[in-house]
Amino acid sequence: MSSLSNPPQIYDALWEDRDVRFDISTSQMNMRSGEKRIDLLDSVEDTKGNNGDRGRLIVTNLRLIWHSHTLPRVNLSVGYTCIINITVRTAHSKLRGQTEALYILTRCNNTRFEFIFTSLVPGSPRLFTTIISVHRAYETSKLYRDLKLRGAIIHNKNLRLLPLEQVYDKVNGVWNLSSDQGNLGTFYITNVRLVWHANMNESFNVSVPYLQMKSVKIRDSKFGVALVLESSVQSGNYVLGFRIDPTEKLHEVVKEIQSLHRVYSSSPIFGVEFETEDRPQSLEESTIENQTDDVDIVTEDEQSDAFAAYFADGDKQKDRPPVYCEELGLAIEKLKDGFTLSNLWEVVEQK
Repeated sequence: MSSLSNPPQIYDALWEDRDVRFDISTSQMNMRSGEKRIDLLDSVEDTKGNNGDRGRLIVTNLRLIWHSHTLPRVNLSVGYTCIINITVRTAHSKLRGQTEALYILTRCNNTRFEFIFTSLVPGSPRLFTTIISVHRAYETSKLYRDLKLRGAIIHNKNLRLLPLEQVYDKVNGVWNLSSDQGNLGTFYITNVRLVWHANMNESFNVSVPYLQMKSVKIRDSKFGVALVLESSVQSGNYVLGFRIDPTEKLHEVVKEIQSLHRVYSSSPIFGVEFETEDRPQSLEESTIENQTDDVDIVTEDEQSDAFAAYFADGDKQKDRPPVYCEELGLAIEKLKDGFTLSNLWEVVEQK
């Protein structure tokens, strides 16, 4: 079995758009490669967890970052993949009283969190319009980041290009080895992904972003020497095989894919494009300086309080009616819908 060196991998390091984290380090607050700051709102209150504390909200193409002005280590990061719903409702702010606020419901690791952000600039809709629009742009650009099977990506035997996509090569005569007979099709090699489709059936296709490529190798198979592509675990851990004749052409194609993957890895394109009318300050101005804080001993209870303040059920006004629990042999508060007694004993993993 022969193989070429694997391209660099970034899928396992990307957490910004798919995680909710609290009180993260300065390095985690700074932008990763390919992450772009879209807007910066300098007077936003975290009404849910830090009511009365003026802070800064940074909107990037992958997540929302909020931190306190007085204590930057009090912060949170909300990835767009975790967002379930965004609404505008009335909230009580210690700094503005009864006012409209942005409610964001999220789910991360089977735990639901709710965030409430209030703009401290009277009459400005920027908080609402920017975040809602950027999240919509993220949701409609998934082909840049997610592996897609049998999608509407081919029209009249031509690839439907994404807004930031460029085709670098089109390779005919590529056999997909997913069946015993194989299917003859075409490769499109672009700056953001590899696409294959069957010549006889355009709906039989696959789109694999470089972001989700774990390895690209040349291996021996029952069909002869083949290109074998393995996708990341989060994309389904697919193993896809393709045959290209002659062998020299196969090696050329693999080298081209790996070269483009290296270029992509150095400067990823996540596909979220949004421009604000009022340009905020520069990235250098919004970067958090690495400061040495006085060492405080924080107990586990204090850590969990910052974590639990955002639970979606954390703002209930009264206890639920008691019910008899046969398992415990005593009366307990009725559990919230969707929860079981065993859930109460599970410890939520904190990262």
